[in-house]
Amino acid sequence: MTVFEELKRRGLIAQLTDEKEIEELVNNGKATFYIGFDPTADSLHVGHFMALCLMKRLQMAGNKPIALLGGGTGMIGDPSGKTDMRKMLTKETIQHNVECFKKQMSRFIDFSDGKAMVVNNADWLLDLNYVDVLREVGAHFSVNKMLTFECYKQRMERGLTFLEFNYMIMQSYDFYKLYTDYGCNMQFGGDDQWANMLGGTELIRKKLGKDAYAMTITLLLNSEGKKMGKTEKGAVWLDPEKTSPYDFFQYWRNVGDADVIKCLKMLTFVPIEEIEEMEKTMEGAEFNKAKELLAFELTKLVHGEEEAQKALDAARALFSANTSSENMPTTELEASELTDGGMNILDLLVRCGLTPSKSEGRRLVTQNGIAVNDEKFTDPKGSVDLSGEVVIKKGKKVFHKVIVK
Repeated sequence: MTVFEELKRRGLIAQLTDEKEIEELVNNGKATFYIGFDPTADSLHVGHFMALCLMKRLQMAGNKPIALLGGGTGMIGDPSGKTDMRKMLTKETIQHNVECFKKQMSRFIDFSDGKAMVVNNADWLLDLNYVDVLREVGAHFSVNKMLTFECYKQRMERGLTFLEFNYMIMQSYDFYKLYTDYGCNMQFGGDDQWANMLGGTELIRKKLGKDAYAMTITLLLNSEGKKMGKTEKGAVWLDPEKTSPYDFFQYWRNVGDADVIKCLKMLTFVPIEEIEEMEKTMEGAEFNKAKELLAFELTKLVHGEEEAQKALDAARALFSANTSSENMPTTELEASELTDGGMNILDLLVRCGLTPSKSEGRRLVTQNGIAVNDEKFTDPKGSVDLSGEVVIKKGKKVFHKVIVK
C-alpha cells in the first residue's frame, strides 16, 4: 500500500488541486511540502495535531517537510473560520510563541541532517515594501474573486478589516517565496485553508509559469460536527504544563463512541488494517478497548511512552475504584486559603479547574454530578473538610486530588 493510498483509507484527504501529480510526488518521496502554523499561543494544541501527524507520515515516506511559523502572518490574523477579529499580538509575544512551537515540533519531525526545516515568514514579510507588494503581488489577485470565497463571505456581514483582507495575499506570497527559495512544490493545510492555498498556487503559476500543488486535510470534527480539542477549561494543549499528560489521556479516553474509530484512523500510527478489523466488531466493551488504545497511542506520541503508561495505569486504577493513584491530577492548597480547615465546594471546584465558574459548579452539585471521597455532595453552600487527602469525582470519569501543603 502506498502512502497516498493510506492517506485515503484513513480519511485524511479533503481537497486536492491535482490528484495524479500529488500522488506521484508523495509516493516517490519527491514532495518538499509546507504546513503553516500561526503562533497565536505559547503552545501547539490538538487543532495542530493532525497536521503534525501528516508531516510525520510524509517524512517517513521520504518527503521533506517545511514547518512554516507565521511570525509575520501572525501579526495580521487569519479570518478563516473566525467571526471576530483576532487579538493583536506584539512582536515579542509572537517570537516567544515561535520558540515554543519549534521545541514541540521536534517531538514529531526529524530536523536532523537537512531532513526537514523550520522557517519563519517574519524573515521576509516584515521587510516587504508596501508599494512593491501592491505591484508585484497585488496585481495578480482579483478582489471580485476573493470575495466569493467562504472565508471572506462569512465576515462581510459582521465587518472585515482591510488588515485581515490581506491575509490571503500574505499566505500566497509565503508559498511563492518557499517555492523560489527552497523548492517547495506542495502545501498542506486544514480544509478551511483551501482558498488561501489556491491563491498560492495561482501566484506561482502567474509569476513563474510553474505548477505547484495543494491538498487540504479533513478537519477533525466530532459526530456533532464540532471541532475536537476543546474542553470546559479551553483548548487541549500539547504542553504538559498547560494540559497534563493525564488530562490529555483522559480527553481521548472519553471521546464519543461514534468518533473513536475515526480518531484512530486519522491521528494514530496503528496499522490501518488493524483499525479496520476493529471497526467490524465494534460494540459494547470493544469501544472502551478502542478508546484506551487511542488515548495511549496519542499520549505516547505527544508525551512519550513513560507518561502514557503512567496515565493508563492511573486511569485503570480509578476505574477499579482505587482513587489513591499517585498519577491523579492534583491541586495543592495553602493553609491560608482555608476557612476553619475547609473550603466551600463551589470555590474548590473553580480552584481545581474542574468548573469554569461557580454557577457551573452549582449546577453540577445540585444535579448530583459531584462526589467527595466517593460520597455525593449535594449542598452548594457546603464546605469540604480538607484536614486530609480529598478526591473529588466529577461525573463518572473525572477524578481530582486535593491536598493542603
